[in-house]
Amino acid sequence: MVTIIDYGMGNLRSVQKAFEFIGKNAIITSDKKKILHSSLVVLPGVGSFSAAMKNLKKLNLLETIKKIIADGKPFLGLCLGLQLLFEKSEEGNCKGLGILKGKVKKFDDPLLKIPHMGWNNIRLKVKGERLKIFKDIPDNSYFYFVHSYYVKPEDKKIIATTTDYGINFTSSIFYKNIFATQFHPEKSQKNGLKLLKNYVDYTGN
Repeated sequence: MVTIIDYGMGNLRSVQKAFEFIGKNAIITSDKKKILHSSLVVLPGVGSFSAAMKNLKKLNLLETIKKIIADGKPFLGLCLGLQLLFEKSEEGNCKGLGILKGKVKKFDDPLLKIPHMGWNNIRLKVKGERLKIFKDIPDNSYFYFVHSYYVKPEDKKIIATTTDYGINFTSSIFYKNIFATQFHPEKSQKNGLKLLKNYVDYTGN
């Protein structure tokens, strides 16, 4: 069962509908037992980093997420769900989950329109077996973004894709059982749905 974590932030129904479109049942819940017993966990998110961490803490979900990842369960982070995995964000000077080393930084070019919103292309950096999640998605394919901050991982080897917006930033990461994207697959039409289907197949769900 695919489980989408409900912590009061994010376009949960659109994520659920995307999974339903590719033929996978997905539940939306904040119930720790259901989350822990699922076969694939999704952490979506739209909004501020500090508010997200506050909500997760209030619902006692911080340790639940850490346990899921430590146990090796497939974990998918979407947009803010990517950023929360890192140690700290410049947004509110707030600590994150600290599962991945690195920071979340704000686009600081005064010539850029912030937030970075709309379609932009991704460049594939992932190699080997993990390229399967981008099967039939050509390099430089377009995905949909809405964000003002970006992740800067310490370990460059976890970077799966990059995107240009004033700078060349990390637009997705793949580390062990974690795959997380800055873009929104659920809003990215054909490419986004294909990516979700590939990831589900890759994880055996």
